[in-house]
Amino acid sequence: MKVPANLNISYGDMDPPDTPSTMSIDKLFPALLECFGIILCGYIAGRANIITSTQAKGLGNFVSKFALPALLFKNMVLLDFGNVIWPFLWSILIAKVSVFFIVCVITLLVASPDTRFSKAGLFSIFATQSNDFALGYPIVEALYKNTHPEYLQYIYLVAPVSLMLLNPIGFAFCEIQKWRDQRDRQQNKLHIVGVVILQVLKNPIVFMVVIGIIFHFILAQKIPAFMEQFVDGLANSFGGAALFYLGLSMVGQLGKLTRSTVVALILLITAKLLVMPLICREMVELLYADHTNSGLNQSSLSNYAFLYGVFPTAPSVAIYAAHYNMELQVVTSGMVLSTFLSAPIMYVSAWLLTIPWMDPKPLMDSLQNVSFNVSIISLVTLVWTITVMFLSKKFKRLPHIFTLNLFLAQILACVGMILWNFVVRQDSFIGHVLTFTLLYGSLYSTYVWPGLIAFSLVLMKRGGELKVAPGFLVIAGWGVPGLVAAVLLITGKRMPDTIDSAFFYGTPQNICTSVVLAFSIVLSGGSLMGLSRGTWDSKYQVLERDSLLGTTEDLRPQSCPDTQTIPDMLEPGRARSINQGILALAGFMTSMSALWPSSGQCGTGCESTGCLLAQEEQQRQLADRQVARHVLLCLLLTVSLLANLSSCLWWLFNRVPGRLYLELQFFCAVVNYGQGFISFGIFGLDKHLIILPFKKRMSSLWHSMKPEEQPQLVVSDDIMMTCTQFTKYHKEQCVRDIVQKKRCGERMVADTFLGSELVEWLLQVGLSQDRGEALLYGGRLQQGGVLQHITQEYGFQDDELHYRLS
Repeated sequence: MKVPANLNISYGDMDPPDTPSTMSIDKLFPALLECFGIILCGYIAGRANIITSTQAKGLGNFVSKFALPALLFKNMVLLDFGNVIWPFLWSILIAKVSVFFIVCVITLLVASPDTRFSKAGLFSIFATQSNDFALGYPIVEALYKNTHPEYLQYIYLVAPVSLMLLNPIGFAFCEIQKWRDQRDRQQNKLHIVGVVILQVLKNPIVFMVVIGIIFHFILAQKIPAFMEQFVDGLANSFGGAALFYLGLSMVGQLGKLTRSTVVALILLITAKLLVMPLICREMVELLYADHTNSGLNQSSLSNYAFLYGVFPTAPSVAIYAAHYNMELQVVTSGMVLSTFLSAPIMYVSAWLLTIPWMDPKPLMDSLQNVSFNVSIISLVTLVWTITVMFLSKKFKRLPHIFTLNLFLAQILACVGMILWNFVVRQDSFIGHVLTFTLLYGSLYSTYVWPGLIAFSLVLMKRGGELKVAPGFLVIAGWGVPGLVAAVLLITGKRMPDTIDSAFFYGTPQNICTSVVLAFSIVLSGGSLMGLSRGTWDSKYQVLERDSLLGTTEDLRPQSCPDTQTIPDMLEPGRARSINQGILALAGFMTSMSALWPSSGQCGTGCESTGCLLAQEEQQRQLADRQVARHVLLCLLLTVSLLANLSSCLWWLFNRVPGRLYLELQFFCAVVNYGQGFISFGIFGLDKHLIILPFKKRMSSLWHSMKPEEQPQLVVSDDIMMTCTQFTKYHKEQCVRDIVQKKRCGERMVADTFLGSELVEWLLQVGLSQDRGEALLYGGRLQQGGVLQHITQEYGFQDDELHYRLS
């Protein structure tokens, strides 16, 4: 964040001082709130299983096959081609083609020969196909409806043309990969071309755009009155339904992120949200030369091109990946991350582009206010996250002890920025030095810790033991930033007339920041690449389905599901002995039941005071390393480090940076002091401490509101029907397939199975179409008394909890 007081910025790429803004920025935040609020509602509906993924497909079919074609037909008929600025359209298309071929060529060069064609096709489509209609159109409408309403029509022109030009190339690569994977390889080139053409023609966007253009000339730009209301009804239903379906489609997608997709995901998100908008803007600046209009129009179009480039990836790319069954993990996870990362980028971009001129004083004040406000909110989320960490007792284990140090550094950085907001305006040398030391010592620490955490994961990936003493990493995490800050204070010279903490000591501070950032990026990136190439003793396999909302996503060995976790204590030497204890406990439960004569079977609830199955569940919860969450944390923070390093290098090599540089500074301010939001989202919602007690409390409140005269044991007809059907036709087969005898006490055994095993069984036998329906099915069985938890403590969950059939 460098906005020095003597910054010299020309008006070559911005509006002159007396030019009115070409955007309605006051309407942008309500539009973003509307869009992402509806997306959040859809996500909650899917996460709470109110609408299952199978049911969501019906809404998706309505959106893609009825509402969207009607919307395209309406706008193509009414489109005024006389107001189209064709050089702008060619600029966007050339930018998309450039990004498409850059991603394609790089992928073909570096990807594995076995899968490079599918990756080249789908990754190129991912980087160029934007969510123009569901998310992009409302944003453009809010910004330009009153000032440049003709900009709205470019959404309908750019999207179908790029689909007809670029997507067929991607489809061709996927068909080539499909042909290479076949053993007989009977398909010829003509067949591949035919399949690609058919895919393009079947796309409702392409088909309806062609039909709409034909009727544009037949109907003379007017929809007949007898069909106008019908078309409007379908077209108007698109917005809310599409956004709600987008939220539904995000549920569980991050759970498909595997260890081999980390680096690819970073590069794709960077290409979509950073490279694409920059190339779009520069292409408009380069190719658009309108001598009949003012320079304001060119500036407005270049700004619009930048905003268009920030639009996130469309959900249809995930449909293509599912259709070909290729690269589904990267595409679906990237769609979710790009959608939510695009919101702050769009808002900051639009807000900065409305600033009529760049007086350094108000810009520094605005930057300081943004940092201050973000720090306050982030501080609250970090206090919550650290409280959860202590209450769950995870702070004693590795790698959580390093994560706790990161959270402490983030808290100190927020406190330092809050203090800086008051101290910097006072004439106190001691206050400036102390506050700066606190602020930048802790901020540099937040830069270093992601690399150290990723490095610790690499050291622990074999055997579960850290190869070095944890104290060395802790000293490095605090000592290196403290040393850099001390050197800067000793050798640096304070810049006069500046309140920007990032430029308080001028160029030397910028160089120090660049060195720290480069070190952490290299360490974190190298460690993440090492994780993607190595193994975790068959444990580091997949980020689980509910990774962001607290479900267990730790590493599960395929051969022995009852012994997959090892508690990571602070002393690495104890890990092996603890591992042996868990193995002995599991062996005692599974093997001794056949050797030790039991005196009875557990009844409605486990009668053993020290139930071994309950102890195993608790042991598994306490031993959860949450490696996948740590990888996701390092991934997101590494992206923010790349943005900070780009900012530093931009300033060092370009002293007249322009408006986009300032946008980058505001983005860096948000990610530097808003790291608490990321930490809270990943670690602040502990399942067993937050989610399950909250659900249990809400359930008890719901039942307490029911009339007392209502019988407690009465269940609905559909629950009774499900239980009767299961008991009569499927129970015996279920017992044979998944129920096992396990010892739960000294002389007690129980016929149990895991909740995740029942979900898999329901999917295999066809009683459920997806995991959401299987979870509802198991819940109905529990409500009907057919199954129950071993200690009756939990409801039915798709997790490694023990249940029994009554």
